[in-house]
Amino acid sequence: MPEAPAELVRHLWIPLADGTRLAARVWLPEGPARPAPAILEYIPYRKNDGTADRDNSLHARFAASGYAAVRVDLRGSGDSDGLMLDEYAQQELDDGVEVIAWLAEQEWCDGTVGMIGKSWGGFNGLQIAALRPSALKAIVTVCSTDDRYADDVHYTGGSLIASEMLPWASTMLAYNARPADPAVVGDDWRERWLERMADTPVYVEEWLRHQTRDAFWKHGSVCEDFGAIEAPVLAVGGWYDPYCGAVLRLLEGVSNAPVRALVGPWAHTYPHQAAPGPAIDFHGEVVRWFDQFLRGKDTGALEDPALRAWLPEWAAPGGDREQRPGRWVGRAAVAVGAHRAAGVRAGRRVGGRGGRARPAALQGRTPRQHARTRHGGRQLAPIR
Repeated sequence: MPEAPAELVRHLWIPLADGTRLAARVWLPEGPARPAPAILEYIPYRKNDGTADRDNSLHARFAASGYAAVRVDLRGSGDSDGLMLDEYAQQELDDGVEVIAWLAEQEWCDGTVGMIGKSWGGFNGLQIAALRPSALKAIVTVCSTDDRYADDVHYTGGSLIASEMLPWASTMLAYNARPADPAVVGDDWRERWLERMADTPVYVEEWLRHQTRDAFWKHGSVCEDFGAIEAPVLAVGGWYDPYCGAVLRLLEGVSNAPVRALVGPWAHTYPHQAAPGPAIDFHGEVVRWFDQFLRGKDTGALEDPALRAWLPEWAAPGGDREQRPGRWVGRAAVAVGAHRAAGVRAGRRVGGRGGRARPAALQGRTPRQHARTRHGGRQLAPIR
């Protein structure tokens, strides 16, 4: 279980200049640690239910490490006001800049903010960093891309990816069609719900109107101007994640800020929940990064090699593997997490003839929640 924060604020409204309110959940550190740097995760997956367990596994530990951890529902998602008209719209990014400024002014924040996110939250972390809000001092981007056209679920390599584009648009339509919590938004929850269902577009219709690399896709593609990013970037990916190539492009392209890259054997997931393993102490890596740039501590983060990576080794075909055989290169020690702690040797097959019991860290997980490492292709989770 994650360490308990000193204070969990289950719901907090963040007011924006146009009158819109964004719904947030906040994990605060012990009183003597305040004011503290803030860590922001900014995504549309409903803090009250969709990602509640995962959020707590991440943000409670940040609070226990002396940070104010903040999880915000985007405009038009979860309990937040308004409509979400597309992914990574300019409104979303502008709202994010406002949120960062608001956080920096709170009595429990010391005026410095970092962003963290996987997939959607990794995308908009890069995009907001390129807007250079003054309080944003560093980001951690996980399983994200620098190129919305050629390296996302729409037109990968310039080819229409119907098998991903339509299901993804349908997933977001379903998420946006769910009602806000009446206990949070009040008696008009039904009217808000009906408005959201009626006025939120089906995103795929707009995506299909832009089948070449035009201004629509260049927007939010930080590869168009890597130089705009001035906040230090920790870029994290997995060899079984479809966005892995972006980690290397960020490492090569971002020149106006420190960049370090970490690539493991994982699919599309946070590394502390890694599949396939080995998992790592991702919390420790993130705190080390933010301690360096938000607190001004010398944690040795800048002495790390530019790239630390899991070097896969050969494994006989057949069967699923909870652990991918291999070794870390680029750094002598990357702290290994739950899979190794459970006593599973790298590369051993789990289940079937000659198998071993599933490690405790994976008990109850469905096949969709861990990667079938014998297969290639995209390994996206049901939500990003």
